[in-house]
Amino acid sequence: MPDGRIVIAGAGVIGCSVAWHLAVRGRDDIVVIDRHQSLGGGSTAQATGGFRTQFGTAVNVRLSMLSRQKLLHFREEVGVDPGYQPSGYLFLANTQNALAELRSARDVQRACGFTETRMVGRDEALALNPYIEGSDIIGGSFCPTDGFIRPMEILRGYAEAAQRLGVRFEFGHDARPLDPAVTYVNAAGAWAAEFCDVPVTPLRRRVACTFTTDALPPDMPMTIWADDGFHTRVREGRVLLLWPDTPPDDEIWMDEVVDRAKKRIPLLRNAAIDTDHCWSGLYEMSPDRHAIVGRHPRMPNVYLANGSSGHGVMHSPAIGQLIAEMILDGTTSVDVSDLRPSRFEEGQLIEGPTLL
Repeated sequence: MPDGRIVIAGAGVIGCSVAWHLAVRGRDDIVVIDRHQSLGGGSTAQATGGFRTQFGTAVNVRLSMLSRQKLLHFREEVGVDPGYQPSGYLFLANTQNALAELRSARDVQRACGFTETRMVGRDEALALNPYIEGSDIIGGSFCPTDGFIRPMEILRGYAEAAQRLGVRFEFGHDARPLDPAVTYVNAAGAWAAEFCDVPVTPLRRRVACTFTTDALPPDMPMTIWADDGFHTRVREGRVLLLWPDTPPDDEIWMDEVVDRAKKRIPLLRNAAIDTDHCWSGLYEMSPDRHAIVGRHPRMPNVYLANGSSGHGVMHSPAIGQLIAEMILDGTTSVDVSDLRPSRFEEGQLIEGPTLL
């Protein structure tokens, strides 16, 4: 077994964030373990690198607000550029139901003190992204400070800064059985349920990727069709196409996502998919699609940082700070009580749209 008094299971971006936040406050007895053989062997490397505050539940908005504050100071605190690029997130609605959901989410954001999201009509939506086919669009929402980050740079920054402060990393390692004298943090991502009892289920998501193309500009906002979740962005000269569906046949999924892309973004009609650069990754899904953050209800020496349900990278700066505060202070600077692990047994699942 590792001989640290705090053992963090998972060397992904959340585990490394927890490690750095503990170490920077003076803990020198931290070990990070990971089942993979090297840093970035899990889901972090598969993330597409979006960042947003446009959520429909207050606790997710608060996580994003704290994470963005920390991203703005990331270079000076950690020593690495996180790649935060505020190109914006543009949500598009084709139906009144989708538009109402976006408006409700905007109202939740305002109630949290975040006022940068605005509703947009069809004409403004097309001005914000003139490359889309807009005949079915009736409006949407836009936040100019949403945008993009670099997942592996955030991971590298936290890991290297933690190591400079004395945190040890052990790869190819399993923490079982648990030592009751050790404080554990379960940050094992999609594999969290293999570490301890936690309601997290892996969900595979696919990303289609074009060959390098200049059809769309690199600063195009992340553009999301709210009615069906299809979304697209430009990264490193390639257009990423995403659609949150899980058919039994990957070829069917690919045909469908390409068809949607060509109908909705006419300039992509001649863009070919580079199958060698397409990839899949695992979301760590919780029953209510919100993170599980806090002390395990039946294992008092285990803290959970799991179930971010596709939002782990963007919320990793906040979750790392909050878990460190729970361990060291017994309280948190931001109210995330809605994310308590006991909510599932209490029948208090979080309700409200996650907007993906």
